[in-house]
Amino acid sequence: MLVSSVVSAAAESAKGNALDFSGARIRLAPIPSARGAHGMVVSAQHLASDVGAKILKEGGNAVDAAVAVGYALAVVYPAAGNIGGGGFMTLRTPKGEAFFLDFREHAPLAATETMYQDADGNVVHGLSTRGWKSAAVPGTVAGLDLALKKWGTMTRAQVMAPAISLAGEGYLLEENDVHLLNTSTKAFVNDPYASKIFLRADSKPFQVGDRFRQPELAKTLQLISESGPDAFYKGSIADEVVRVSNERGGIFKKEDFLAYKPRLLKPITCEYRGYHIDTAPPPSGGGVALCEMLNILSGYDLGKEGFYSPLAVHQEVEAMRHTYSDRQDLGDPDFVKNPVDHLIDPQYAAEIRKDIPAEQAIPSSSLSPGQAEPEKHETTQYSIMDQSGYAVSVTYTLNGWFGGQVMAGHAGFFMNDEMDDFSSKPGVANMFGLVGSRANAIAPGKTPLSSMSPTIISKNGAAIMAVGSPGGSRIPTITLTAILGVIDYGKTIQDAVDLPRIHEQWQPEPVEIEPAALSVSTIEELETKGYQFNVRQPWGSVEAVLEGGPKLSSKSDGQFYGGYDRRHAGGGASGE
Repeated sequence: MLVSSVVSAAAESAKGNALDFSGARIRLAPIPSARGAHGMVVSAQHLASDVGAKILKEGGNAVDAAVAVGYALAVVYPAAGNIGGGGFMTLRTPKGEAFFLDFREHAPLAATETMYQDADGNVVHGLSTRGWKSAAVPGTVAGLDLALKKWGTMTRAQVMAPAISLAGEGYLLEENDVHLLNTSTKAFVNDPYASKIFLRADSKPFQVGDRFRQPELAKTLQLISESGPDAFYKGSIADEVVRVSNERGGIFKKEDFLAYKPRLLKPITCEYRGYHIDTAPPPSGGGVALCEMLNILSGYDLGKEGFYSPLAVHQEVEAMRHTYSDRQDLGDPDFVKNPVDHLIDPQYAAEIRKDIPAEQAIPSSSLSPGQAEPEKHETTQYSIMDQSGYAVSVTYTLNGWFGGQVMAGHAGFFMNDEMDDFSSKPGVANMFGLVGSRANAIAPGKTPLSSMSPTIISKNGAAIMAVGSPGGSRIPTITLTAILGVIDYGKTIQDAVDLPRIHEQWQPEPVEIEPAALSVSTIEELETKGYQFNVRQPWGSVEAVLEGGPKLSSKSDGQFYGGYDRRHAGGGASGE
């Protein structure tokens, strides 16, 4: 794309966004990082952040707050917050122990590798993304309860009370809430269970200022509060999900819910400029990608080169390109042997650096095929740290907005469309131009591959940063930008979250950039080296916490600083 086209596209993309078009770049107007003396909660919905801060104020730790926020988001951010989906939690304890909790969804026991193909072997469009056949067995309730039992200090009733209140009594809708609801009005109309809750009594969409109540979800949450995961997986909630699945053409059986178990796994770890990284292992490919990129970039002096200077962009893009070309044959570790140790080996990164030319782009065609990531961008992240030393980073999702856009009957929550994260037909390119891997083929009870990368950064055995983002296949590069912003470029946590983003994923070949992320002169110089650029609407939603000061270079004050992503209105950082 010619530089004039890039600038024009950037200006067009900027329309309607909360971005200030000034000079050669679009920048968010600077704001200070939020501050808390005893802890910090950052999420994509300010009411949920406030719930977490309230739990901390009442004496709970970051894990108590994380469970409370997870359930609150299921109420106030129903497009992605959920009990009908699943996700990942990376956690670091005051003793310096790190854990990764996988509560991702599992394929139903009746699932088959060809279930989304027609008689001729062609993938049927929409079958894996809408309706009951797109849903996998939810894991959120089991995952949050395991975290609370293992590391929490409060009762289930205490941490769930705010969510139950928000569902039963309702909350006043703001512009961002209505915007999310409006993304799926047609789905609400078409689902008899959703229409009576997610449309007004006059069957019209909700408006700003309306009070939004979810009484059936309140009853479901109350059952979970009283009886725990058994209510969801063994009792009446599972029965209702199976009933509606059978009614609407799904394949769920009660045995699917009885068989569900979350997993405790070892995080992937790597070192970057003296900082220790704990991040997501398979069934996420995101943590592998993040560590491989950091390992490659550790051999360069990005801080000296300058943020998004032509040389720094060249190095970051080639690190991204090589990493995404490596993401083949990754999958659920219960089904696939993953080459993780090789991919995150610093020596392997050194070999890659030797192959990166100093003055030109590497054609993607010269690298081996990368891993398919059909995962949607509509996920949500929250990060929490407390004064006791706990740090928690959670990414969980329904996949697309409101998942498969079907409601679990009178249980009052939406089901995910996570089956779309499998390769519907291994060896065939998906809508993003990425080729599906057999390692991520559908199998009964299997967990689909993900890019979600909840991450904790520590120094001298103590957590200093919690970070993560939604964004589908872009998640690792989004998280990378925030980490580089703090460590290499000396940004405050809020400024690091606000930084413009770039992304390269091996295929398609062009580098994706947010509007005016790069200066005109940088684009022109890089085009002479063989780079192509496509401008995209701003993406991702980083939610991050930094302990000790607004910057790493600050003299430690023992306080907590939060940065929330203003690309999507409605988020918030709440300190205690």
